[in-house]
Amino acid sequence: MEYQENRSFILLYTREVLPTEYPDGLARSIHMAYSRDGIHFEALHQNYGILFAEATICADDTISPKCVKNPWVYELPEGGYGIIAERVNEDGSVDGESDSKVLFWKTEDFIEFQSFGLVPCSADLLDFRQDVSQLQGAVLPKGAVEGNVIEVRRSLCDRIVLHWSRIHNTEVCVPESIWAASEEELTKVWATAIYSDGSTSLKQVKWETEGIDFQTEGIHEISGTVQNIQYEFPLAKGYGDPVIFPWEGKYYFIATNDNLDDIGLYVRVSEDVDGLFAEGVMEHLILGRDEEGKFWQTFWAPEFHVIGGELYILFAVSDTNWGPQCHLMKLKKNGDILNPADWSCPIRIRKADGSWLTEVGITLDMTYLKAGMRSYMIWSYRRHTMSIGDTGSMLYIATVNEEDPSRLTSEPVLLSRPLFGWENVNGTINNEGPYTFVKEDTIYLTYSGGAANSYTYVLGLFTAKMEDDLLDPMNWKKSNVPVLSFYSVEGEYGPGHNSFFTDAQGNLMIAYHAETDLESTLRCDGIRRVHFDIHGQPVFDMSVRRDLCPDLKKVKTRLITGRKKDK
Repeated sequence: MEYQENRSFILLYTREVLPTEYPDGLARSIHMAYSRDGIHFEALHQNYGILFAEATICADDTISPKCVKNPWVYELPEGGYGIIAERVNEDGSVDGESDSKVLFWKTEDFIEFQSFGLVPCSADLLDFRQDVSQLQGAVLPKGAVEGNVIEVRRSLCDRIVLHWSRIHNTEVCVPESIWAASEEELTKVWATAIYSDGSTSLKQVKWETEGIDFQTEGIHEISGTVQNIQYEFPLAKGYGDPVIFPWEGKYYFIATNDNLDDIGLYVRVSEDVDGLFAEGVMEHLILGRDEEGKFWQTFWAPEFHVIGGELYILFAVSDTNWGPQCHLMKLKKNGDILNPADWSCPIRIRKADGSWLTEVGITLDMTYLKAGMRSYMIWSYRRHTMSIGDTGSMLYIATVNEEDPSRLTSEPVLLSRPLFGWENVNGTINNEGPYTFVKEDTIYLTYSGGAANSYTYVLGLFTAKMEDDLLDPMNWKKSNVPVLSFYSVEGEYGPGHNSFFTDAQGNLMIAYHAETDLESTLRCDGIRRVHFDIHGQPVFDMSVRRDLCPDLKKVKTRLITGRKKDK
């Protein structure tokens, strides 16, 4: 292959399977890399998969995971690009269900992809194939084993690289001069952090004003240090599914308490978020094991929610027979969150006809969503857990009346099953831990896939519009790739089961659990700021260093004091 200056190239490939570091469900997906010279290829998306085969649903309602091999890409006669790959079983063996067929995607930009599933494989399509091995002398990404390369416009390549690369802080700006009549006024002047995609965020500045008299006329050259929100991971060890809840001027923390075998609901309280994780912070038991066995084990995933102006906790719990089910309990009027006596007795969730949410299987991880005038419950449901016939956990949604949120008002609707390789990797088949936030007219629904206490745990994302019928699965758009994985932030493995809250500065924050290394199964908590990119889309993997470059923390400006602003 001849390469010429000013050309760019996109490589599609799969990766070598590393059972304890990058297993089948991830390695046997389509990855992408780019090159400016056709020789040196840089991995995109941190060398994590971008296109995944969907699993098939078997006659007994179980999931059969699928993967890909031999991906290749070509230009379509009508414009854009076609991507084709052979579908195989998770272990790479021949998939008998896809004989003489290939998986097919279309894309205009290698950012958005339209999947057509399996299509008949004609001979002319196979002519486009070209092995990675034919790229004589090319330097390929780690573990690349098969695929092909295509030439693209340099401008398109730039867009692809920008989209699939981590956003990072590139510049920090403050006004060239500031008029302030007091130190309090000066503290209201924040810095603007600028990022690699052109997006921005505002950050507080600690200004150095020692010796300055704000009432005396003068011009002062002053320095400042840009403040960055940072919470060192791990914040708390042995806690999964963390929720941080601002309520009446204080912050509350509740989570699944792995340190106590997931028994009991415990709450922490503090004037600020840092205090929730201070050494020696008290934990208040608000619901313990019931002597009669009604609430005996698996006190899972508690969440605070305000429904119809009242405060509730949604959670799952089992009696003496294992099998967690969704419950809720309500705080009494003017009650104290920390006082067990101020909470109503937990109630198990029922369907609209009065029957239990399920008679067969388990229900868990229920969350609440208010969209316009309608209220919804979203939860995870699973049958035959960890046995023959295991359906995997699935996300369901239904409407609910704010006046009685313990009873659904519509039939449950299946929203999602763990069909992608990153959702059902290594024998785990999870769609769980849903949680939402709303920005402008868009609903963002995060959820988790993979193993809940392993490095393969990830965060997936759905989006929908506020005005849409949320009981119609077609109105939800599911991301092809996880928005948070063990490749996202260094030193954090298996990030997932998150919640959101707004901090004192008005920043949207994400709380989540993860592990500290590949081998660990101890769930630990983390918090970071949710950034919004140049297109207004949330970015969940903004590490502290990428949020604010340490070399850009120091700023300078001219401070004008002692005279009116219009002089």
